[in-house]
Amino acid sequence: MDANGYVTFLLIGVLLVLIDGQILYRGGLGYLRKVYPPDSARSVMQLVTVLFHLVVLGVLALISTLDVATGMAIRDLVVRWGVVLLALAAAHGLTMAILVNLRNRRREETLEDEIAADHTGPGPQDASVYPVTDRETGSGRSSYPA
Repeated sequence: MDANGYVTFLLIGVLLVLIDGQILYRGGLGYLRKVYPPDSARSVMQLVTVLFHLVVLGVLALISTLDVATGMAIRDLVVRWGVVLLALAAAHGLTMAILVNLRNRRREETLEDEIAADHTGPGPQDASVYPVTDRETGSGRSSYPA
């Protein structure tokens, strides 16, 4: 691949990574806002997206240096693009799995907090129970059988 082809390959690859990163950011932000406060969701999503960009751009840089020799220049290019697209798809899927894991973990924490809050309030063990006597009705006997 000549220098112009190499630069074109990298530019198109970077453009694809940035587009996919934006898709992940926007979709993931809406997904995480269901379990995180808006500012926290944005911060978490920015961290995940930066990780995605760094990993995929690194993989793109490595793929661009591979020497593919199929005998035809166009086939070489198609093989490189195939590897780039497969790597991008794998990174996208892994990032989605990370987001699902983050969301599920946050949901579990929220449920645990709600359960703990329910158990700290007054419960049946704290309530004082007194039998109703007939004194209240005038007879002086308990209304419960002995």
